[in-house]
Parts: sequence; structure tokens; C-alpha cells
Amino acid sequence: MRTEQLEYMATVARLGSFRRAAEELHISQPALSESVRKLEGELGVRVLDRGRSGTTTTEEGHLLLPHLREVLEAVDRLRRAAGASHPRARVVSVGTVTAATAPLLSPTIRAFRDANAGAQVEVVTAQQEEIHRELRGGGLDLGLVNYLDDEPLPADLESTELLRGRPVVCVGVDSPLAQKESVCAADLAGESLIGMRSGYVMHRYVERLFGGDGPSYSYSADGAEMGKLMVAEGLGAAVLPDYSVAGDPLEQRGAITYRPLEGVETAVLLAIQRRGPSATTGLAPQLHELFVDRAREFMLSRAAA
Repeated sequence: MRTEQLEYMATVARLGSFRRAAEELHISQPALSESVRKLEGELGVRVLDRGRSGTTTTEEGHLLLPHLREVLEAVDRLRRAAGASHPRARVVSVGTVTAATAPLLSPTIRAFRDANAGAQVEVVTAQQEEIHRELRGGGLDLGLVNYLDDEPLPADLESTELLRGRPVVCVGVDSPLAQKESVCAADLAGESLIGMRSGYVMHRYVERLFGGDGPSYSYSADGAEMGKLMVAEGLGAAVLPDYSVAGDPLEQRGAITYRPLEGVETAVLLAIQRRGPSATTGLAPQLHELFVDRAREFMLSRAAA
């Protein structure tokens, strides 16, 4: 019997639906159903009745659920007490693909440090697959990962959308592309292109943009921050999410600018991910909440601009 099984059963009972519970818990419905079935087998009692119109709690289940919730509350108290007394509770590790550093990452960390004197935030730059691996293994508390809006999110991690934007072309202010109102793929074909390395979302997007022909990269960069620096040095153009360029210090100083891509329907989103609320301890839940709040403020300010 595992704590997560108790949490799964309590969620299904509360929502009256395996489908809605699976969506809230960010796991697949078959995995959720199998986990609950095994727990019922261990208890020797059928707690939930599955029906076409939904899931109901059995008579035996009504007797057991209060005890189940007491166990979950006790486990939560134990985790909080252990976390508060452990030095690592004052350290939160965040993996990031280095997107939206200026509008989101830096302000959120600043607000977190202001509210938690002596706390530390470890920011680890990595690709999507490495962030997922470290989140699952407990090496990271939180992860910031970019996705195209038609790409699936990992079912075993809790994902919350923070930012949603469009791919844009980031160029130097003296570039001929900066004189255009918008840029198309044909315009980029004759440019020195700074591409993100394989494993980054914008690498996947540019490959899709050029179709089977494939772009000819002059340079490769690890993430948006390096890409913007290379653009500012006059090395070429880069395709990045608009929220990674708008408001960046380099853009505010007039070293770089950006133009929309013509005919683009694909959106890019930045999600914050974790193993789940019950597995996120110490100060990590607070930092998670600050990321969500800051992202909401940023998106509202963009909508009002």
C-alpha cells in the first residue's frame, strides 16, 4: 500500500469520476484504475462502484474514506515537519530550458528570495528530456519546459501552463529583416540562421517550418539566452518564442528586435512541471505558486498593451 494509492482513491471518490480524477492527477485513466483496483484488493473491500453514469462510493467505502483521509492528512503533516527541519528544505532546485528569463524566471526568484530570507534557488539549465528525468528521480523540484501547442505533455508529471505565445524571428536592429513588418520562411533561407540544438522546442519548430528541406544553420545555441546574445553580436537571426524576446534587456537596449512569422498558427507554451503536489515539499510549493502568479500578471499586462 502506497500513499499515492490512497490519494488516487480519495480523488476519485471526491470527483465521482475516474476520468476527471485522472485529469486532475495528471496520470492516465488506465493507470489510475489499476492502482485503485490493487488498493481495493489489499484492503479486501470494494470502495468504489464503477457505473456508466459515474463512480459512487460503496457502503463499506463510506466507512473507510474518513480513515483514508486521516492517513493522508497525517502524512502531509509528517512531510511538512520533516521538511521544515531539514536544511535542504531551504533549497529549491529548478530546471529550465532558459525561456522567458527576463519576464518570468528572474522576477519570480527575486520575489521568492524577498519572502524567504536565507532560502536558495538552484537554477539548472538543461534540455527537456533531462529536466523530465531529474524531476522523476527527485533531482529537481520544478521544471520550466517549452512545448508546441500540439505536443503531448508527460502524463506522469503535473503540468501547469504559464505562458503562451508565438514563434518570432529575433534579429539585430540593423538587419534587413528588421525593416519588414513580418518575415516568412523564404526570407530566412538567405540569412545566417542561429538554431537551437536538437532537443529544444524551437529546433523542432524550425524543422517543421522548413518542411522536408531542412534549414541550413550557421550556428547552434543552447537555449534562447545564448541565441539572443549571438543575435546581438550580429551573427544572424534566431527563431524564438515571443515571450523570450519581448522585454528582454537586450531588446530594451535596442540591441535586438523581433518580427512575427507570416502564416504561423502554431503556438508555443511554457509550462511548469513537478511530480505532483504531494511529492513537492519544503519551499517548492511556494515557488511554484509564485511562478503561476507572476505568469498570470505578465500575460494580463501583454493583453492590456
